[in-house]
Amino acid sequence: MSHTTFKDWPAMAAHLVPAERELHKAAPGVMKAFREMGSAAHEGDALDPKTKELLAVAISVAVRCDPCITFHVEGARKHGATREEIAETIGMAVYMGAGPSAMYAAQALEAYDQYADKAAE
Repeated sequence: MSHTTFKDWPAMAAHLVPAERELHKAAPGVMKAFREMGSAAHEGDALDPKTKELLAVAISVAVRCDPCITFHVEGARKHGATREEIAETIGMAVYMGAGPSAMYAAQALEAYDQYADKAAE
């Protein structure tokens, strides 16, 4: 039972997978380096995985990246982030990114709700 449906975030993620596979085939070296950079960014113990995903959510909102929002909101949720933690995180993104970030913040909260609803099914 989704709260709002401006965008279907789980479907967006699913539809992006084939396009990402094509990108990996077209630019294998670049995408291998990108995967390695992602792995390196997730290393270390100073920040737990949930915090790292929450940071990624805030940055996704601030830079207005729909695919980033869908992947990192779900990543944060899978690492135990609550709706309240998502809300506080995107609150900081709005503060840092002003009006345009507020519009994406609404979408990030919608993405969380859709994933939570889907997980509850």
